[in-house]
This record gives sequence, structure tokens and C-alpha cells, in this order.
Amino acid sequence: MYEYLKGTLVKITPTYIVLDVSGVGYLLHVANPYSFSNFVNADIKVYVHQVIRDDAHTLYGFMGETEKRLFLQLISVSGIGPKSALAIIAADDNIGLVTAIDSGDIKYLTKFPGVGKKTASQMVLDLERKFENVTTDVTTSQTVASTELDDALEALVALGYKATELKKVQKKLEGTQDSTEGYIKTALKLMMK
Repeated sequence: MYEYLKGTLVKITPTYIVLDVSGVGYLLHVANPYSFSNFVNADIKVYVHQVIRDDAHTLYGFMGETEKRLFLQLISVSGIGPKSALAIIAADDNIGLVTAIDSGDIKYLTKFPGVGKKTASQMVLDLERKFENVTTDVTTSQTVASTELDDALEALVALGYKATELKKVQKKLEGTQDSTEGYIKTALKLMMK
């Protein structure tokens, strides 16, 4: 129904952003809300996909068309819902995901939250050789603050990662300085090993 929304980014939380479009605030669930940090109070274009269920009408937002296409491909797989698809997108650089799918690397795919062997096999079966020229969308980072790591861990919990997984990663990240987005990317890479 919607292709994109153009408006002012007014709020960022660990699970969603709010985009003001002509006085109407749209809540958009996104893979990594902190990737929008440099755009607060700026006019931006966010690609969207609407999911309508009996109990909710939900909008999912994306930095670019490539990320949206990847999301749509992922939710077409039996066993992967929108929340899992966002977690997969947030956890990977997209190139690694496509490579794993095309090479049938089930072990790699089961490292994503909510993806077991059956779902990983289904991903390979449904999506093998369906991605062309998938590249990461350009994201930006922000200045470092002491709460950045806490925000990153909260966002990872919202994506479905368990506290026990995050404690191991937190120990490795404490004492380093990075943006929330940087911490999320680093934590996801560490958990994918």
C-alpha cells in the first residue's frame, strides 16, 4: 500500500522510530533504529511495508529499497515473520546472509534469533539465487556517550536475543567506545561467530 514516507524524524527508541509526516506521527519498526541517529529533526525518506493482522496494522521502515527488498524476501519464507526478518537484517551485512543462503550454509543461518535448522533449510530452498546485487545501505554513526552500550543491548533484546547471549558480548564491549549503532553491529558480529 505504501512505498515510502517523507517527513521529519522526531523520535528514536530501541525498537522503532517516529516519523512526523504533515503533523501525523508514524511509528515505524526498523532493524536498527540507531542507524537513523544522525537524522533526528531532519527531513528524510523512509521506505515502508505495512503488515495488516487481525489485531494490528504495523509499519516497518527501511533505510533504502535494498533493505526493503531483502525484508520482503525474508518474510516470504515459511517460519519467518516480520520481527525475525528485522532481526536478521540487523544482524548481518546482507552480503554474508546472501552468501550463506546461496551456499546452503545452514549452520550460519541458525545463528540468527528464531531461526532453527528447519527454517534455515527453508530459507535456502526458497531464496537460493534470488538475490541480485544485494549491497548494504549506507548508514551513519553518531558521537559516543556512556549510555550507547546500554541502548545497544536494549535494542538487541528487542530483536529477540537472550540475556545470556548478550552478557558474553557485553563483557567484550565494555571499556570500548563506539556509537549505539557501532555497538549493535559489533555485538551481532561477535554473536555470529
